[in-house]
Order: sequence, then C-alpha cells, then structure tokens
Amino acid sequence: MLISAAYAQEAGSAGGGDFFVQIMPLLLIFVVFYFLLIRPQQKKMKAHRDMVGGLQRGDKVITGGGLFATVSKVEEDVLVLEIADGVRVKAARNTITEVNAKPVPRNDNDSKESASDGKNN
Repeated sequence: MLISAAYAQEAGSAGGGDFFVQIMPLLLIFVVFYFLLIRPQQKKMKAHRDMVGGLQRGDKVITGGGLFATVSKVEEDVLVLEIADGVRVKAARNTITEVNAKPVPRNDNDSKESASDGKNN
C-alpha cells in the first residue's frame, strides 16, 4: 500500500527539472573531453602545420619513419631530402615529425675572428 502511494507522488511531479539534471552529466563529460583531449590535439596539429609550412632548404629533419635527413629542395607538397652524400629521396611534407636544427647563417667576419682567437691561445 505504501509503495503505490510513492509511485503516485513521483508521477505527479513536474518533469522540466528532471531533464536538466539528466543532461548535465553529459554536458560535463563533453566539457572535460574538450579541454583534456580536443583542444590540446588542435594545438598540436596547428604547431605541426606551422612547422611543416616553415621548412626551408638546409633544415635538418626527422621523418615519420625515423630517417635523419637534410632538406635539399622544397616543393609544394613534396620535399627532396638528402639522407646521405648524394642520396636524395622525395617525401611528403606531412611525414616530417621534427625539425632538429635550422641552419644558422654564418658571417665571414665571425669565422675569421674565431679562427684568429684559436691561433692566439
């Protein structure tokens, strides 16, 4: 007898607040996924896109397959990589995973000064 009275009271209550309470955990899960998974992945993709877009001749790179190479020629979607003296291969731009070192332009005056400093010691 008491159980049927409890069911009768629950059925008569307003249902508008219950929907919001039911949907709240789903919204909370989406927000957590956005900040922990989606947003960092988008930042990583943007950084990789900028890195690949900024590649130029002379950059030392690592490919997705683990090859250490130097960029010999930059084309639209393809890079010509030199993996050994006289050995050149073509690779898609997106396969570059890391830039090891950018070439540093050397002034002739700096090299002469460092050479003369070494002789005086």
